[in-house]
Amino acid sequence: MIIKRFFVFCVVLLGLLMTTQASAANRLDSVRIWAAPDTTRVVFDMSNGPEYTYFTLTEPYRLVVDVKQTSSKIDLKKIENNSKLIKRIRLSKPPKKGTLRLVLDLTKPVQSNLFTLPPTAPYGNRLVVDLNDAEGGNSPSKTVRKSTSDSARDIIVAIDAGHGGEDPGSIGPTGMYEKKVVLAISKRLERLINQTPGMQAVMTRTGDYFVDLNRRSEIARKSRADLLLSIHADAFTTPQPRGASVWVLSMRRADSELGRMLEQKEKHSELLGGVGDIIQNSDVEKYLVQTLIDMQKNNSMVVSNDIAKDILRDLDDVTHLHKKAPEAASLAVLKSPDIPSILIETGFISNPKEERQLKDGNHQERVAKAIHRGVLRYFQTNPPTGTLLAKQSNIKHSVKRGESLSVIAQRYQVSVTNLKKANNLKSDMLKIGQKLIIPRA
Repeated sequence: MIIKRFFVFCVVLLGLLMTTQASAANRLDSVRIWAAPDTTRVVFDMSNGPEYTYFTLTEPYRLVVDVKQTSSKIDLKKIENNSKLIKRIRLSKPPKKGTLRLVLDLTKPVQSNLFTLPPTAPYGNRLVVDLNDAEGGNSPSKTVRKSTSDSARDIIVAIDAGHGGEDPGSIGPTGMYEKKVVLAISKRLERLINQTPGMQAVMTRTGDYFVDLNRRSEIARKSRADLLLSIHADAFTTPQPRGASVWVLSMRRADSELGRMLEQKEKHSELLGGVGDIIQNSDVEKYLVQTLIDMQKNNSMVVSNDIAKDILRDLDDVTHLHKKAPEAASLAVLKSPDIPSILIETGFISNPKEERQLKDGNHQERVAKAIHRGVLRYFQTNPPTGTLLAKQSNIKHSVKRGESLSVIAQRYQVSVTNLKKANNLKSDMLKIGQKLIIPRA
């Protein structure tokens, strides 16, 4: 009889334990807030995949998220919050036992998008809340700065610091995040470009937050960028590989192992950062515009390759090169058909020596200056029409059959003497195809 009662007691106790575990089968481990100028991402780290519902309230504005069978011991008051959209995150009385009710007190109306992400190193299960300013945001848009003349514009260089926010990028042996290194180099490059007469920089991100691949190209396009530079730091499965490299778009999958890893890394970045789409051409009117798009893309690829060579030439003076020629891979951040785009790997963060270099401010400055010199040299030689650099640059002329120095001088309204001086000519003899610099009058 005693044994029977003890057995019943054990069954009841086991049932109570199972009920308690079922009511709190999941656990909120941490909360992270990533604030961008007009958006905010909140990441709830969970022990298991969450099951949730949500709704919004007004007067005051709130987003309420109910996560089923979840518990938490986090002090939400201690969470770092620099968002312009969120006042605070707090707990509230749940609709039923076992549900965790999270309330986001908001500063204004927002558009919200909630989704879950599976474990992706270095993170586990996540519930992600993306908030967008429903009023359209209040950060001013970049405008093209005029140079010294109303008839000349600046060359716009879009600088894309890779990764950010939820996506740390590659992680070095001592725990250094790629996202921090490349943002530091990008800000130095931004300063150098903005100090150059006739040039202006536009950043795709200015802080520690994630920007999906589509958005990066959109920012460059809306700024009417002449060039997009995406700054990264490389990594490999072993610590030996080292050196900087420059990548341009390939219309097919990369041939090299490093290229294939880079393509995979971009997909991994999207998994970490959220649900950004890979750039694809719309099917709408595709047959009408496809020829124009192909022409733009071919031109952009040629320009990208030429600029990449100039950048490698200067990087070779300040750091070891992994490859001395541009490499090619099919990367979404390079696929904008109308903007020459280049991805620069500033070194291997997985290499202990290069990780130390990449953390060093003096080395970051040298790398930024090398990139700046390569870009400037290209645009001084090939300035886009209508820019200040085009106005200041000498014109180049290829000698054709029947042309003489006097004919060419008359065409460009310069003297024969100045024409010979600009080209270091000792006689009046010319060869067909000879390149001549036409000095400014």
